[in-house]
Amino acid sequence: MGILSKSDRRERDAHSGHGVAIDHPVIRPWSPIVESPGRVVADRALGERLWDFDGTEYIDASSLNAACGYGRPEVVAAASDQMARLQGIDLSMHDHDIAGLLARRLSAHLPHGLSRILFTNSGSEGIEAACFIAASYYAHIGRPRTRVVTFARGYHGSTTLARSLSQLPPTAHWFTDPLRVTPVTIPGTDRDARDPATTPLLLAAFAEAITQDPADLPMAVLVEPLINVGGGVVLPPGFLRGLRELCDEHGVLLIIDEVFTGIGRTGRMFGFQHEEITPDIVVSSKGLSGGYAPIAAVAIQDHIYRTFVDDAFFGGVRYGHTTSGHPVACAASIAVLDVIENDGLVENARIMGTRLLDGLASSTGHSLVRDVRGLGMLAILEMDGHDSATALAEGARKHGLLVRQQGPVVMVVPPLTADADVIDDIVSRMASALDGVEG
Repeated sequence: MGILSKSDRRERDAHSGHGVAIDHPVIRPWSPIVESPGRVVADRALGERLWDFDGTEYIDASSLNAACGYGRPEVVAAASDQMARLQGIDLSMHDHDIAGLLARRLSAHLPHGLSRILFTNSGSEGIEAACFIAASYYAHIGRPRTRVVTFARGYHGSTTLARSLSQLPPTAHWFTDPLRVTPVTIPGTDRDARDPATTPLLLAAFAEAITQDPADLPMAVLVEPLINVGGGVVLPPGFLRGLRELCDEHGVLLIIDEVFTGIGRTGRMFGFQHEEITPDIVVSSKGLSGGYAPIAAVAIQDHIYRTFVDDAFFGGVRYGHTTSGHPVACAASIAVLDVIENDGLVENARIMGTRLLDGLASSTGHSLVRDVRGLGMLAILEMDGHDSATALAEGARKHGLLVRQQGPVVMVVPPLTADADVIDDIVSRMASALDGVEG
């Protein structure tokens, strides 16, 4: 028996249909009020597949959260058991062991020194907390700083502070910017960005942004290991390593936004590990609980954390929410980490991600495809424009495959559990969708 009553289901069925958005009072995040048909009304999901209310089956390669797939019984059981035992408690007043256990499990996957974990409810909150912590650190050591250097097309969340870090049009807002941001533009095309020849150009741009005023050094450089919303841009080899050296040279904190890339998506547990560097602060979220509950984690270097005892106003980290480190979300996240470790999903993301990218590589022969690129269990098809990308995403849906579209880019993001059969099925359906678009 589902959670909807018979009358609820009758109302739902009256407003639902294949490819038609439900008419209800919910304001959908990041969605226009007037939409074109094509929104799937999800009913249930299992593994890598999702069914709508009409019973139509799809392979879901659109969810950024579903690290270990849908309906994992061990994750469901862990969340359910925790809900029955202790559904919630305010960590600002009390403790619960499950948060401590998750913090230890997560820090075991991070480089030495990143041992202090602050839990929030979302990646946006995690980024805001990371910036607050960075500014606080410099205030504590007597060198106040409030400037951040970041990619102009980076995306770091939807709170006012997080929006201020991006120059993407959808993140524009009508408030006073809460901090000063120096944006860096990627030289050349997105297709060429991953070329090793781009590395020195990017590093030179960041060096100029960091040192534009020697009397006003930034508190942090904040970047994603792969630019997600801003175009699915794969960064060149050696860039993060060079950026770490730049930050060390000028005494600037390096914050890595792993909200999307963290927890195995890129074929390493964290995207920055491809470069074998140690950031000062790392924010992870989406894959951490596999989409089973809202949670994010901000990991900070121990030497940064220790300065908070000198906070003149409080003597601690002045950031958090009533549901920070929620017991049910922590229990689900621990179970997700168990699945990822026991099933070898990080390595699977590397191997199957290569298979996915190789399978889609032939798409570059299509007249509307400008580039095929990716990293780990993430493949990106750059089309010749927004309309072509929209048509490809819609064509994929008609062939039973859900993908993400962001401007002229279509992203294929299956769960890390996808095996060879699922990957080959995705490639086949994308080929059919491309043929339809080109035709």
